[in-house]
Amino acid sequence: MDSFCVSVWDSVWDYDTPRILIIKNKTVGVVNRFIQCIIIAYIIGWVLVWEKGYQEFDSPTASVTSKVKGIAFTNSSLLEEHLWDPADYVIPPQEESAFFVMTNVIVTRNQVQGLCPELPSRASRCKSDSDCTAGYHDSQSNGVLTGKCSKGVKTCEMYGWCPVENDAVIPNPAILEEAENFTVLIKNSITFPKFQFSKRNILSSANASYLKVCRFHQKNDPTCPIFILGDMVRDAGENFQELSVQGGVMGILIKWNCNLDRPASECFPVYKFRRLDKGTNEALSPGYNFRFAKYNINEKGKQTRTLYKAYGIRFIIDVFGKAGKFNIIPTLINVGSGLALLGMATIVCDIIALNILKKKHHYEELKFKSIKDGELALLEEGS
Repeated sequence: MDSFCVSVWDSVWDYDTPRILIIKNKTVGVVNRFIQCIIIAYIIGWVLVWEKGYQEFDSPTASVTSKVKGIAFTNSSLLEEHLWDPADYVIPPQEESAFFVMTNVIVTRNQVQGLCPELPSRASRCKSDSDCTAGYHDSQSNGVLTGKCSKGVKTCEMYGWCPVENDAVIPNPAILEEAENFTVLIKNSITFPKFQFSKRNILSSANASYLKVCRFHQKNDPTCPIFILGDMVRDAGENFQELSVQGGVMGILIKWNCNLDRPASECFPVYKFRRLDKGTNEALSPGYNFRFAKYNINEKGKQTRTLYKAYGIRFIIDVFGKAGKFNIIPTLINVGSGLALLGMATIVCDIIALNILKKKHHYEELKFKSIKDGELALLEEGS
């Protein structure tokens, strides 16, 4: 035990210094240069060129507004002749980073609060008054049951907005099938605060005449900020006429990747389109819809309303990306950490020389040498 403690105590004061050993072996030499070349290629090709390790980066802050244009004329048995413009089908008129376009609708006109039969369902079907519970209602009800059974339709009588909306049959094709040709102007401004750099998706080279005629196209005109709704849906791999029947949710992705070491004119957005509400079970509660009403007072002074169940496409705009600019600090950090990897070549070559080569014991004796104080004194006297 004492000898062990002494050896541990002595080792505390040992000093290790690297020893240079030149090994004239082609196998080890080839491995050494090969690993060094890979590491240098990684530093230059991946870290500096591809990942731009010489730059510092910042994410954008953005604002987005949109303006939809287009008219549609319909003449159906449900709505008769009607001209639709943005005030009718854009609901609400303005959102931040989103907009909704109504493409289909079920209209229930001249509703008043009163008594009428409930729609047929498990809870409302009846043969007599005893089948109807007065005051009963749930989240699926259109009103409160009165306790009476309507003899004609065999459903319970209820108090609510009458006549009751019947949304069992959705118009197909969609009422506003012309919405495929509507256009939307998307105005997007971004700022990279770290670099005090700002820009709009409406390029400085554009003018009023250009904006009147241009339409976005991935190849022919990728910087035009005016989009055709049908084109965006098709670019996402969807059929507009099918989507417009029950509605859905689309994503407009605006990507700003800017290299600020280059001219500002080379910084512009890239647009992509995705269907966001497409899941594994599309048969269950498909599409996108909501209800709203417009109220009036009739000639008798009683409040009436027209109820709309609107189906349509909600477009959500997502702005993301990054900007990079040269900075000496990340450059030194990335180059320094990359050069430190060159030590891997020495480690691998040591493993080969000390464990694989035939003369591994000879290399080990030359690489590691211990000198004690007494031996060092003899060496000094001999010199």
